[in-house]
Amino acid sequence: MDHEGGCVCGNVRFVAAGEPLRVTICHCAWCQRRTGTAFGTEVVFESGQVTVSGEVARYRHVSDQSGRWLDIEFCPRCGTNLGFTLEAAPGLRTLPAGAFDDPSWIAAERQPFRHVFVRSRRAWSDLSPLVETYEQHFRP
Repeated sequence: MDHEGGCVCGNVRFVAAGEPLRVTICHCAWCQRRTGTAFGTEVVFESGQVTVSGEVARYRHVSDQSGRWLDIEFCPRCGTNLGFTLEAAPGLRTLPAGAFDDPSWIAAERQPFRHVFVRSRRAWSDLSPLVETYEQHFRP
């Protein structure tokens, strides 16, 4: 089965063929900055499973801890995150879960999920019973 997705403006599209190896939810401080939220949710595929069409931009980040690189891809027009490749994992690439057209197929019952760098996890990312929650926006 193919899973399609792309950037916000439609400039870049991707197709992932078949099932991913896993879904990684990364709580490291760098992913928090990269995504602008509490964690990054990346669907991990073998590179050969993914086809990308359209112009992408890349940024190489070198880890302060390991010294290894990570190449982030994004749309040069709208800035949408389009996943990354890692020096530490040749032959693999990620696609952000939120960039799929219909991410409903991504589920812990179907794919292995792993949380990494939980030492950096933000307590405010949990759905605490102490905060208000809404299925939709709170304004009608």
